[in-house]
Amino acid sequence: MSTTEFWDNRYASQEYAYGTAPNAGLVALEHLLPRSARVLVPGDGEGRNGVWLATRGHQVCVVDQSAEGLRKCAQLAVAQGVSIETVHADLADYQPGVAGFDALVLIFVHLPPDIRRSVHQRLLAALKPGGVLILEGFDRSHAGLPGGGPRDPAWLFDAAVLREDFAGCAELSVELIDGDLDEGPWHQGRARVLRVFGRT
Repeated sequence: MSTTEFWDNRYASQEYAYGTAPNAGLVALEHLLPRSARVLVPGDGEGRNGVWLATRGHQVCVVDQSAEGLRKCAQLAVAQGVSIETVHADLADYQPGVAGFDALVLIFVHLPPDIRRSVHQRLLAALKPGGVLILEGFDRSHAGLPGGGPRDPAWLFDAAVLREDFAGCAELSVELIDGDLDEGPWHQGRARVLRVFGRT
C-alpha cells in the first residue's frame, strides 16, 4: 500500500482521525506569528491546524497528498466559516517556492528518512527572512508508547537531527514534552514529543 492510499484510507471515515481541535503546541506558539501571516501547513491532512489558523485571521495554505484529507479539510473550513487554500501534492515533490510565506507549521509530519532533510530544507526556504517555524512531532524516545505515531523508529524525530535539518534558522529552540495526547482516535495516551520554534 502506498502512503497516499494509507492516508486516504485513514481519512475515509466520517470521523476526524485526529479530531478537529488544533494541536496544543501550535496553540501555545501561535501568538509568535505575525498578524495576518501567510502560513504554509504541509501534511495537515483533514485540516484541524490550518483551519484553526484561518479562524485566527491568518492566510493559510494546506498541502497534503491525501485527496480524502483535503476534502474533509474543506468541509471543516466551511463549518468554521473560513476559507483556506488547499494543494494536493506529495511533499517529496512539492515545490513551495522561495521566501513566500511568513510561517511554516509542521505538526506530526513524519517523513521517510531518505527524503526528510531535503523536504525540511525546501520547506524552510519557503519562509521570508524573519519567518517563523513551528514544529511538533514524536521523539525517538516515544517508540513503544501508546500515543500514536509511526511504528518505524527511523521515522521519529531526534533533537540533534532537527537542528541540522533546520540549520538555516537564526534561532531555534527544541523542547521535549512528556505527557498525554488527546487528539482524535489516533493520538491517544502517553507520548514524548519534540516542540520546535525557529526564526529565519
